[in-house]
Amino acid sequence: FEAFVSGTSNRFALAAAMGVAEKPARAFNPLFIYGDAGLGKTHLLHGIGNYVRRHYEALNVVYVSAESFTNDFIESIRTNSQFAFKQRYRTCDVLLVDDIQFLERKDGTREEFFHTFNALHDENRQIVITSDRSPKNLSASFEDRLRTRFEWGLTTDVQPPDLETRLAILRRKCEPETLPVPDDVLEYIASHVTDNIRELEGALIRVTAYASIHDVPVTMAITEEQLHHLISAEARQLTPRMILDTTAEMFGMSVDDLVGKSRSRPLVTARQISMYVFRQMTDFSYPAIGREFGGRDHTTVIHAVDKIGTLMKQRRAIFDQVTALMQLLGNGA
Repeated sequence: FEAFVSGTSNRFALAAAMGVAEKPARAFNPLFIYGDAGLGKTHLLHGIGNYVRRHYEALNVVYVSAESFTNDFIESIRTNSQFAFKQRYRTCDVLLVDDIQFLERKDGTREEFFHTFNALHDENRQIVITSDRSPKNLSASFEDRLRTRFEWGLTTDVQPPDLETRLAILRRKCEPETLPVPDDVLEYIASHVTDNIRELEGALIRVTAYASIHDVPVTMAITEEQLHHLISAEARQLTPRMILDTTAEMFGMSVDDLVGKSRSRPLVTARQISMYVFRQMTDFSYPAIGREFGGRDHTTVIHAVDKIGTLMKQRRAIFDQVTALMQLLGNGA
């Protein structure tokens, strides 16, 4: 929770998450947190998990995305290991489930989750769920018996941060940076990237990475130049196909190669850069990005995004490739 910047848009959700972490199954059970992508819901889930592991070492904490829960369930049927699956999810003390909306149209998995929910709740074990919409607004494929259970405890939302919170997030992000970032640059970024914390932080990384690679100070001129394509891209909706097609064309390969299984170095680099750009320029979650790349696990996407974010500050070639791809997409190529 220490790295989570609190503001009017998320203060109640943060307080609820901290209450659950401090008193598992004694505060709000279940806790249901909803809001658009990139606003910090997953951060709160991990904050709960880390706090419980630190202060209640005897408790078994399980974090899982709805996508991974589905994959585990399917695999348990394929390998006839349903008992192990049930042991993992029905006997934990704290279950943290991310992006529950991905269970829509997955009837068998939803049925299994219904029984998992009941088993945990009956044993007074903590459940925390996130979604991009409230229980009432989940698709009709979620039966009333499941939606009403989601509302048994506390439901809270996370809204886009206001200007003051966006500035506070950027200043917190600047703390580890050795490169000073002027206040007018922070205010420019905070004023132009308004709806998504992920994009807000990505914009700052992009500007500081450029300045670091070129060994120049961060200025307003550099900021405007580097963020032009991000701001112009907001005017149109990028689709997965646009990003995959543009990446493949830029790197001189086919989309099948890009999303395929080859581990050749040029392909891996292109794939990781494309995943990074997906994360920066769309609202896709890690599991959703993984699905676009041949059904890869969300942890593979997390690794790719973190790796490219780091390499952008170290290797000019990577920075230039990311820049070129984002400019192509921002310009409507």
